[in-house]
Amino acid sequence: MVNLSTPGSAARRRFVAVAAVLGWAGLAIQLYLILYSRWSLEASLLGGLVSFFSYFTVLTNTLVATVLTCEWTSRESAARRWFLQPWVSSAIAVSIAVVGLVYSVLLRHLWHPEGWQWLADELMHDVMPLLFLAWWFCCVPKGTLRLWHIALWVIYPLVYFAYALLRGHLLAAYPYPFIDVEKLGYPQVLINACGLLVGFLVISVLVIGLDRWRARK
Repeated sequence: MVNLSTPGSAARRRFVAVAAVLGWAGLAIQLYLILYSRWSLEASLLGGLVSFFSYFTVLTNTLVATVLTCEWTSRESAARRWFLQPWVSSAIAVSIAVVGLVYSVLLRHLWHPEGWQWLADELMHDVMPLLFLAWWFCCVPKGTLRLWHIALWVIYPLVYFAYALLRGHLLAAYPYPFIDVEKLGYPQVLINACGLLVGFLVISVLVIGLDRWRARK
């Protein structure tokens, strides 16, 4: 059985390297598809770039790929120390778990991508959540998480939600159908957001519980 818990082991380095490459590959494919579509329509490429980074999936996968790259490289830096802190890596683990679950439950049935779009979709919504959670479970030091960390973790989705609503109000374009104010209205969107927030909190508690269990083991 491959042991990933040993820092610096060859198996761990290979796993992290493959995961990091797949993470950046999924993002690169998705960015190419968006920019190519905008170019074909003779639309603004800058607008395409802004649209690309307006998805919680893309932002979270970028964080995931960044953390894995920091683990893969050995060069010390302030960014590397920040991202590899257990509470930071755990926050990203919660967020990428939410990405995978929300897509599978709420979005997967709405479209059927093919070709390169299918590959990007699978990498960002299925492959990377599983790989990052496996890395978190095996490689991140355990025993330092506390319930109050959840108050810090939840800032990220709350800020994103506020940004998505503001951008949608200004451009009449919402990244996800369950926060489309024009179609659903603010009351339903807020109800949907509260449901997602509850899911985020439940996953956060589960992550802290796993952290404590692994620390005892």
